[in-house]
Amino acid sequence: MMQVNANPTTNKTEGADQAMYNILVSDPVSEKGLAPLVGDDNLNVTMENAANAGDLSQYDALIVRSQTTVDAALLEQLTNVKIIARAGVGTDNIDVDKATEQGIVVVNAPDGNTISTAEHTFAMLMAASRNIPQANASIKNEEWNRKAFQGRELRHKTLGIVGFGRIGAELSKRAKAFEMDLLVYDPFLTKARAEKLGVESVELDEVLKQADYITVHTPLTKDTQGLLGMENIGKTKPGVFLLNCARGGIVDEEALKHYLDNEHISGAALDVFEEEPVTNTELACHPNVIATPHIAASTQEAQMNVAVQVAEEVRNFLNGQPALNSINLPAMSKERYAEVQPFYDLTRKMGNILSQCMKSPAQEIEVNYGGDVADVETSILTRSLVAGFLGSRIDAPVNDVNASLTAKERGITYGEKQLHNAYGYANIVHAVVHGDHGSFSLQGTYVKEYGPRIVNINGFNVDFFPTGHLIYIQHSDQPGVIGKMGQLLGEEGVNIATMQVGRQTEGGDAIMMLAVDREPTEHVVQVLTSIDEIYKADKIEV
Repeated sequence: MMQVNANPTTNKTEGADQAMYNILVSDPVSEKGLAPLVGDDNLNVTMENAANAGDLSQYDALIVRSQTTVDAALLEQLTNVKIIARAGVGTDNIDVDKATEQGIVVVNAPDGNTISTAEHTFAMLMAASRNIPQANASIKNEEWNRKAFQGRELRHKTLGIVGFGRIGAELSKRAKAFEMDLLVYDPFLTKARAEKLGVESVELDEVLKQADYITVHTPLTKDTQGLLGMENIGKTKPGVFLLNCARGGIVDEEALKHYLDNEHISGAALDVFEEEPVTNTELACHPNVIATPHIAASTQEAQMNVAVQVAEEVRNFLNGQPALNSINLPAMSKERYAEVQPFYDLTRKMGNILSQCMKSPAQEIEVNYGGDVADVETSILTRSLVAGFLGSRIDAPVNDVNASLTAKERGITYGEKQLHNAYGYANIVHAVVHGDHGSFSLQGTYVKEYGPRIVNINGFNVDFFPTGHLIYIQHSDQPGVIGKMGQLLGEEGVNIATMQVGRQTEGGDAIMMLAVDREPTEHVVQVLTSIDEIYKADKIEV
């Protein structure tokens, strides 16, 4: 979060009336897509691999795809680069932390391949439903076997969409055109947005039980890893079709093969796999599976779109405009950073915890500041909290720059105000999320000697450090609850590092926040709720 100055200080082209910026395009990128750069007289574009581009200190911007590894060694040579643009979504090949340390903004193209992926998914849906690849292979083997490839119509069939971000929404439009019925599972989809987009929002079990076709469009996280596994696939209708054009690992491949073999699943369409290139050839070559080599985003238009998007980002940023798709921290001076940084870390963690504690759809995020923190640049802190809240909820990177737009797309409003009451602390951040099924609140503070602290959860006073593996337990305030909980966790091999308890009235509702030494399994969390006095337990990773 150091100052990034996109304004030229020296004239880089001898005899020119205006200063020039030098841009290095290190990977193959659509030349037509680079038109926004080529058409700007202030920009000089070089298309050359970084290893052969000479003195890298001459460049002000770098554009890459996946081939160039922008590691610390390369960044040390890019002494004048102000912005790095990835023509695509993923930034695994870029050391974002090191770039941030050098004051380099890193941007990507988060929605350039949305249409291509939605279209590919629908093409896979139709191909699987009508046995098109199998029938094509039969013809090429000089066979003519019409009866073997009888398919299904999509009309009036139910499509279940798991994950309703940009791609899921685009897919729903195409399914409606084919008169399909739509069921959507997205724990963060608000009722208002579902109604606006004309879809029915239901729980995952309802999708599994009712859908004739199920397609996944979620990010791959700890929560979605193996989401469609042995248990959940077993809940589906006999004859269902499964599609995965999102991320390998969301569908458990061994479970998928099991249900294909026993004919519970009629077919599957896969563009992504747990390991790529594919090692599970037994699944990929299954007669009822159609597979493609991760090409959902590989269209001429998508490659053009991502090139145009990053080219425009680079041009606008070098001309003094903000980067709209930055995936690292916003630019600011060192002095401003020193004031904001302690609270910035606090608000990001608070947003993350709020998102995990309130699993229902959110409509509004309210952030209030009291004490010393009210005197700093609170708009940055609010964006940090919103970004932390949305980060685990959608299938695209969320950062301080795009948090506002992302929240708006999700139908979530947010605002901030100053508090006259700091609740006895030198500084306080009070955040409340309002949703379809109630509200959830957190209060946090920053203590110089101890760092960020959470001091209130949903009206219960606590005091804990927001990091690591946490378990949030809601229970009734009865004698022996803590003992039962401790014994159960001991039997499960889970060691408690710290424990915070809070209650409002004797014998009423109470909470526990546990810090444990390792991430608890879903089984551990479920077992906790078997204790009569405990009515809810959630694991939180910060």
